[in-house]
Amino acid sequence: MNLLYTNDRAGSYPDSWYAASADIPPPRAKLNGDVQADVCVVGAGYTGLSAALHLAQAGRRVVVLEAHRAGFGASGRNGGQLGTGQRVEQPYLEEMLGHDDARRLWDLGLEATDLVRDLINTHKIDCMYRPGVAWTAESDKDVADLHTYAEHMAQHYDHRVDVFNRDAFHAICPSPAYRGGVIDHLSGHLHPLRFALGLATAAEAAGVTLHENSAVTEVTEGPRIKVQTSEGTVTAPHVILACNGYLGDLNTPVAKRVMPINNFIAATTPLDDPARVLTRDIAVSDSRFVVNYFRLSHDNRLLFGGGESYGYRFPSDIAAKVRTPMTQIFPHLRDVPIDYAWGGTLAITMKRLPYVARLAPNMLSASGYSGHGVGTATHAGKLMAEAVMGQSNGFDTMAAIPSHPFPGGPRLRSPLLMLAMTWYALRDRLGL
Repeated sequence: MNLLYTNDRAGSYPDSWYAASADIPPPRAKLNGDVQADVCVVGAGYTGLSAALHLAQAGRRVVVLEAHRAGFGASGRNGGQLGTGQRVEQPYLEEMLGHDDARRLWDLGLEATDLVRDLINTHKIDCMYRPGVAWTAESDKDVADLHTYAEHMAQHYDHRVDVFNRDAFHAICPSPAYRGGVIDHLSGHLHPLRFALGLATAAEAAGVTLHENSAVTEVTEGPRIKVQTSEGTVTAPHVILACNGYLGDLNTPVAKRVMPINNFIAATTPLDDPARVLTRDIAVSDSRFVVNYFRLSHDNRLLFGGGESYGYRFPSDIAAKVRTPMTQIFPHLRDVPIDYAWGGTLAITMKRLPYVARLAPNMLSASGYSGHGVGTATHAGKLMAEAVMGQSNGFDTMAAIPSHPFPGGPRLRSPLLMLAMTWYALRDRLGL
């Protein structure tokens, strides 16, 4: 199953609030014929666009090949949350890697959030960035765990977040589901598609050639790698694979370690009383394994992400899929109209940490951001650009994270995904 075309129209953005509230440029030309480059980048999401931008700024000739449109995939559909650190908590990393390596990953995570803000400011990307992300707790145990984690981060990383009990947090997010939370002001939220489109504009201004509607069909390794599409080839001494959940069968070692999954978001009609959802312009994620996340748009819509996915085809009624968890968190929105509902494909790894790899001496890949991609993907692109230019310290640190293949191979992925998501959704419902 080719996820590039399973749920979407070729060359078209999904019918999302993001697409409706962005200035979409005309399609860029397809690759036609045979061209040479210093670096060929496959994929025009955050990873590929960031890599291309940084390489072009260093004087490299870069060609980017995108199967659909720039920002078409997870980069243009996600919840828009820019989180600090890595996808998993620091004590887990300390146990897995030791404190020193965990600290290096924390510092790289801070570099990632700084990079996103710097790119927005330097290239004047109008993506409505705002600081502040809250993590919520739905049980007394979750509250205690969050507050203990906050103490750990303050003590060992000098990273301080605001801590709230139930009443204090309800003054910010008046949901009956939540018993407390924390707010991290170094995190933030943005319009993800506008950010992706801004990166594409900045890359082209730096000299990058971006071809859309140019799906890669084959990559032939060698001293000069040949990247094939249906209507042309790019030959380059370096290739960067930046495909994430849409890699397909282009590279087997990556495909074994990076599993595509679907996620869904709905945008309500503008709310008459948005303060009954949030009283601050922050984003929110909860403590469930099948996480719910939300924020208000600049026009007072609730943008709510949630709902379990048991296969690779989107449900026929995405709005109904999202409305179920949305009304568990906000019962008073049971009958509010939903104007937009869309799905997207992201990618996870076994450890919920990105898979960054040198697949050959002259071919690099980064993917599997596991829902933490706004900062991590953008930063991974820069790290791969630096590695191509011989500065690989950051890349090597990320590549040293242990990575394990998913069991069963591609044929068992969908049933394994169904079993896993069913189990974790049951745990959420039982409060385990």
